[in-house]
Amino acid sequence: MIARKIYIDLLKSYREKEVIKVVTGVRRCGKSTLFSLYIQYLKSVGIADDQIITINLEDIEFEYLLNYKSLYNYVKDRLCSDRFTYVFIDEVQNCTMFEKAIDSLFIKEKVDVYITGSNAYMLSGELATLLSGRYVTIDMLPFSFKEYCEAVEVSNTSIDTKFNDYLKYGSFPYVATLVQNNVGIAPYIEGIYSTILIKDVVQREGITDVAVLESIIKTMASSVGSPISLKKIADTINSSGRRISVNTVDKYVRALTDSYIFYKVDRYDIKGRQHLKTLGKYYMVDSGIRGMLLSNSTSDLGHIIENIVYLELLRRGYKINIGKQNQKEIDFVSNGPEGVTYYQVSATVLNEQTLRRELDPLEKITDHHPKILLTLDTIGKGANYNGIKQLYLIDWLLETE
Repeated sequence: MIARKIYIDLLKSYREKEVIKVVTGVRRCGKSTLFSLYIQYLKSVGIADDQIITINLEDIEFEYLLNYKSLYNYVKDRLCSDRFTYVFIDEVQNCTMFEKAIDSLFIKEKVDVYITGSNAYMLSGELATLLSGRYVTIDMLPFSFKEYCEAVEVSNTSIDTKFNDYLKYGSFPYVATLVQNNVGIAPYIEGIYSTILIKDVVQREGITDVAVLESIIKTMASSVGSPISLKKIADTINSSGRRISVNTVDKYVRALTDSYIFYKVDRYDIKGRQHLKTLGKYYMVDSGIRGMLLSNSTSDLGHIIENIVYLELLRRGYKINIGKQNQKEIDFVSNGPEGVTYYQVSATVLNEQTLRRELDPLEKITDHHPKILLTLDTIGKGANYNGIKQLYLIDWLLETE
């Protein structure tokens, strides 16, 4: 198993702190495996088996715990009286009124609670009301490219081949195993997509017209990296002969972002220093799902790698916006503990006109925050254009830059 160091370190930092640890993320991104890795760590530092309670509410073995009273009583009866008990509950949203059970466990002494969920819906409503200020979220994503390379152990596979496979097949952890054996990749990706669609979107929202929902997904997937409005999505669907209102599109898009299939990024006016509410962008959680939906279209490589960069910035813990500088656009304005960094992303800038197009918005920025141009060009990597650094994307993803 790959260590998932970023997430393990976060769990370690919150260990035995008086907050509930809520691990969220799309299905099959590795949340259950993360718990297994963390439990291994706990045992390595002396935590005994009877101090650890694990429950997976998607496992039929625990079906009788899908009521909050049953769940609470099951855990309460197994708590240690004189030592910390670590409670791990997977897919907690499957339990009716789970918030009451979690709240009651949280207020007990020496109980360290960890839960996972595959839908942001669990972080709204009762959970937020009951546990306001008493939980932290750890937003988990599928493999980074660095983790993917660690998982694909075939020694004679070049980095370029691994990167192409990463773009084509995506970043879900088990995909790396399938790539090594070259079997069953497409059915596995399709299975993940169908499970997310049915369990986290259709059933939860009571959607009856699945065909329209899938049309919206394909429209958003094909528009990754481009500004898009709810009205434009509705107009695109209506132009194909189906009828849908902007309000319905809004409902469906919210469900898709709640289930972590898509992430919305708002625009930020750099000069005016204010967030803008119109024409944001949506990025997709996995390039493999996107490729499946769009028949592995590679004609928009620039937008695909832009999607990869967005997810990597998110994975590294940055807050991200699309930058607006007068009429120019900066792909990403990232904000982290060390401050702001501006990013432009382009497949290639070997053409002088393309290079100028990418540099121009960054050159218009008058502050002194770092400015980075990420490309797939090995020629020109390391170049410095009046303070704007050109980096090789693969090196940046592998954190060698």
